[in-house]
Amino acid sequence: MLGGTRSRLRLAQKRSLPANSEKWLKVRDEIYMSIMEKGWCEEKQAFVQYYGSHTLDASNLIMPLVLFISPTDPRMLKTLDAIMQSPQQGGLLSNSLVFRYNTEDYRDGLDGEEGSFNLCTFWLVEALTRAGKERDSQRLNKARLIFEEMLSYANHLGLYAEETGTSGEALGNFPQAFTHLSLISAAYNLDRSI
Repeated sequence: MLGGTRSRLRLAQKRSLPANSEKWLKVRDEIYMSIMEKGWCEEKQAFVQYYGSHTLDASNLIMPLVLFISPTDPRMLKTLDAIMQSPQQGGLLSNSLVFRYNTEDYRDGLDGEEGSFNLCTFWLVEALTRAGKERDSQRLNKARLIFEEMLSYANHLGLYAEETGTSGEALGNFPQAFTHLSLISAAYNLDRSI
């Protein structure tokens, strides 16, 4: 919603289209304040899946990618640190692969095991890259390592499925376009950080 509002505002301004800019800006700011106040879990020291939750969600990795929050904001850095813990420690990272959410903390009602989400792993690479770009070589090095490890999960044509299973097998939709877009964006940002 926030990104959509920004896009509508920009489009209306660039094309001189009629728009209720004052209202859109007000709503945008209200959404931002609500997320910053209610989406943060003091106990978890991270942005969480929904208001009042203690469950991490990898979708929060896109917050700095869509310019919702600075990649070096202390709360974003703490969210990155929380996500980078293993699922057993309440995090989402296992063998350099990111799960959408911790399936022990949150039940989505679907049967079967869930693999890690390749899209989310590339989001982590880009978020770490942006966070470490100027001041934190450790985060930048971690981003490079995760990116290089992710390259090994592509098939012989360099294509990715939606998920990677516990044995490294491709799961879900194949090939997954969103995964490849996030791969390109992560690679572009990593390249620019050198």
